[in-house]
Amino acid sequence: MEHLHKIARFATVLVVAVSLVEAWFLARKARHQGKAYPWHEMGLSIADMAGRKVLALLPLSLATPIFAFAWHHRLFTVDINNVLAVLMLFVGLEFCYYWYHRASHRIRFFWATHAVHHSPNELTLGTAYRLGWTGKITGTSLFFAPLVFLGIRPEVVLATLSLNLLYQFWLHTTWIPKLGWLEYVFNTPSAHRVHHASNVDYLDANYGGVLIIFDRLFGTYVEEREDEPCRFGLVHPTTTHNPLVNQFEHWVSLGKDMLRSGNVLTAMGYLIMPPGWAPNGQGTTTEALRRQRTAASAGTQAVEPAVTIGAR
Repeated sequence: MEHLHKIARFATVLVVAVSLVEAWFLARKARHQGKAYPWHEMGLSIADMAGRKVLALLPLSLATPIFAFAWHHRLFTVDINNVLAVLMLFVGLEFCYYWYHRASHRIRFFWATHAVHHSPNELTLGTAYRLGWTGKITGTSLFFAPLVFLGIRPEVVLATLSLNLLYQFWLHTTWIPKLGWLEYVFNTPSAHRVHHASNVDYLDANYGGVLIIFDRLFGTYVEEREDEPCRFGLVHPTTTHNPLVNQFEHWVSLGKDMLRSGNVLTAMGYLIMPPGWAPNGQGTTTEALRRQRTAASAGTQAVEPAVTIGAR
């Protein structure tokens, strides 16, 4: 276990160092173009990582009791000691990750944390490790508990998930082009640019971690188009330089919507429906935004959406 901790520390130092090198090059390029580079975005990402490192010292995670319960009631005991077992673990974790990631975009309770990852208005390597401080206490480990229930040790599941996230580090770039046939199987920078884009055509797409096959299978794959450049950040961009605002603005917005909802059912709707949901059907969900665009392109007057910070 100590070896894993050493590897994790080395990986942390490496990804931060590489992201700072990229930021230096991008800042130099921006300066030559007479523009100011948004260094505060890198600062918010580093603050996010530092906060998560501190919170990791506290016994706040729901993964421990959830995984302990799943392990105690496991159906089998699976040893990852051959190629077939490793392959099954890899594909199984990808499947679980796809649904975790899709839920993080389609259920506002999970989006309140995940929105932090999508808050940068520039897609850089620093975006990769801005993940939100509240992920450990929202129960997202439930999406990976089936692997433990099937008999894979919790520490193996968590280590594999860490490797999955480490792979995704290099995806957060704008300077790597499409990669040919790899686009059909793997999650690539091109596919992930679409995932981070706030263009209406690109919303809620490309949820895969290492693979893109589940997006193709379940109809959520969208290809990056030359005629539709990616616009990064949230649909309603955040411009804060304050780490606390960056971390908690979507939770505050969610709480306010629930408190003024007027009844329990509407409050639960704000909690479990997609971000941007409104009880009158005129919110800013992906579906509503697409309907409004269709109406506008047809020459009819679109209804003004009820915009909140937590919308998208």
